[in-house]
Amino acid sequence: MAYSVPPLPYAYDALEPHIDKTTMEIHHDKHHQAYVDKVNAALEGSPLADAPIEEVLRSLDQVPDAKRGAVKNNGGGHYNHTLFWDSMSAGGGGEPTGALADAISSTFGSFADFQAKLKEAGVNQFGSGWSWLVRDGSGLAVVGTPNQDNPISTGSTPLLGVDVWEHAYYLQYQNRRPDYIDAWWNVVDWGKVAERFSAAA
Repeated sequence: MAYSVPPLPYAYDALEPHIDKTTMEIHHDKHHQAYVDKVNAALEGSPLADAPIEEVLRSLDQVPDAKRGAVKNNGGGHYNHTLFWDSMSAGGGGEPTGALADAISSTFGSFADFQAKLKEAGVNQFGSGWSWLVRDGSGLAVVGTPNQDNPISTGSTPLLGVDVWEHAYYLQYQNRRPDYIDAWWNVVDWGKVAERFSAAA
């Protein structure tokens, strides 16, 4: 079954003033749709055509060489953006609570130290990519990935990711990627992140 772009779980302008309506419209309707169209075309007729996108990203070695780049880039783009939309909300921001908060403090020293580390990974990602909070074999970690690469492909579980491709912020923030990341914290839905954390335990 072909993939499709999930509808945004909020209105295009719901994340303003932190992320503007026009960026959300173009990012969701145009960029995400293009990833979906291209991964569907690349997987058409293959044994993985009906597999969940997570399984595809874990099984890139099973994709023919000629299609692997297209599947990694566009399948990653589909998964990454689906998680990104679902990680934000109009009532977001603040700090996590409960087991997730404890794990972040235990791993990074404090929530502020974690924020600094995730921001650093995003600001220093050369070119396009993502900064992630992941759960791996040893606990929590912050990692960066180029392009639409995803931590699933290296055995980790993404809990939260910030898109640092220029199309995610350039209309509003131009070249000020650090300012965009600072604003993005105001829309993070920590309840959703905590659900992923619990599911990955």
